[in-house]
Amino acid sequence: MSVTTTRLLLLGAVGLFEPVNGYQIRRELLSWRVDEWASIKPGSIYHGLRSLADQGLMSAQTVADGGRDVVVYQLTDAGRAALEDAIVSAVVDVNVFDRHAFQAAFGLLPMLGGERAEDALRRRRAAVRQSIPEILPPEGSNPYAPPHAVRSLELWKSFAEVELHWLDGVLDDIGAGRLDFDGTGRWAQPADDPGYQMMDDRERYRAELGGRRD
Repeated sequence: MSVTTTRLLLLGAVGLFEPVNGYQIRRELLSWRVDEWASIKPGSIYHGLRSLADQGLMSAQTVADGGRDVVVYQLTDAGRAALEDAIVSAVVDVNVFDRHAFQAAFGLLPMLGGERAEDALRRRRAAVRQSIPEILPPEGSNPYAPPHAVRSLELWKSFAEVELHWLDGVLDDIGAGRLDFDGTGRWAQPADDPGYQMMDDRERYRAELGGRRD
């Protein structure tokens, strides 16, 4: 899996829950099943977080948590800018043979806000529509192409056509008010969602970090 997708997922997960510790990020990302569709190895998550901190895209600070010390991560201003740029790029830069980065970015679109999210999706729809005629070579242009290879490209073309239809539906839902990326929709976090524990931890981490003078 490309570094771009891994980086996007790590920046996005930290941005959603910061300040947050590495174990929580690992648990959250595995609940998204990134080990299956993004081929991210669970053990690589900790290394990725440390690497992004070394690059100045996250801060890494040690706090006391239940009698033990844990490292918690927060995005820096540079990290937040990098995340937003990565989300937009993953949506608008179309690769009809690899949608992993887009899959990651779509789940993070609320971090852009409604207007930017919709604009990025419209740009993607235009790019997908433009790409479809380019997937298959013109009929008869390559008489040496094996028939089974042409049939394989037809499958990729079908995937792109399905995505175009799906994007039409997403944008229709946005226009009709059935879907939004501003946090004003009807969905609410269930009372038994384990993510509430992360919210409690976040408030404790914020309180400790806010009281520091270093």
